Amino acid sequence: MEDSMVSYSQSEIMVTRAAKELKNGEVVFVGIGLPNLACNLARRLQAPDLTLIYESGAVGAVPSRLPISIGDPCLVTDSLSVCSMVEVFYYYLQGGLIDVGFLGGAQVDRYGNINTTVIGPYEKPKVRLPGSGGACEISIHANKIILVLKQTQKNFPETIDFITTPGFITADNPRRRLGIPGGGPSLIITDLGVYAFTSDTHEMILNEIHPEVSLNAVKETLSWDVRISDKLKTTDPPKVNELRIIREDLDPDKIYLRS
Repeated sequence: MEDSMVSYSQSEIMVTRAAKELKNGEVVFVGIGLPNLACNLARRLQAPDLTLIYESGAVGAVPSRLPISIGDPCLVTDSLSVCSMVEVFYYYLQGGLIDVGFLGGAQVDRYGNINTTVIGPYEKPKVRLPGSGGACEISIHANKIILVLKQTQKNFPETIDFITTPGFITADNPRRRLGIPGGGPSLIITDLGVYAFTSDTHEMILNEIHPEVSLNAVKETLSWDVRISDKLKTTDPPKVNELRIIREDLDPDKIYLRS
């Protein structure tokens, strides 16, 4: 069957697009969820020597099946090493050894700042969220950050309620002035398209739109007038082999792809 004739879900195109960003030999701080699928897909395709590091302490993990949490025992088997969470953050992350970090969040603004703390005022929130976990440290220290999340006005407000994890912070990008060493957000991959960040105002710009998605749908699910690239392209749809690996090898029970 030709690739163009294969049906796929929004989650599957997010996974395959994220996997294409990973290069062989890179060191990746992996999150659970769709980034987990993307990293393990890349390892089976163009990046067999991808070094996967999980927050729980598994370094160089080569899971034979899809791990369902950062504490899944399959991450330990045949990994390069197993260490404490403190050592992962101190030696690998703060040591500048992480090439790519994957993040998500409840709210993301145009500068790639992430909120996972509260919805509403901090003192009297409508919803109290889980907090940073390791996301703040990953965003501060990783050389490149890729965000993967669904796109709605709720998830992409013009101003987030709390900055848990810094992106470029504001238009003038004070990361260096504040002593933040990492490269900051590089891409945001949603179920509608792919965003990079401009070099002048450090805000999101739509570089790719997924097949059969309209610009109106993109604009209606963001809370501000997003910039559109002059060279806007259509995202390549998932290939037959990519979908086979995702559906048959990585997530046959639809743990992450229920929708």
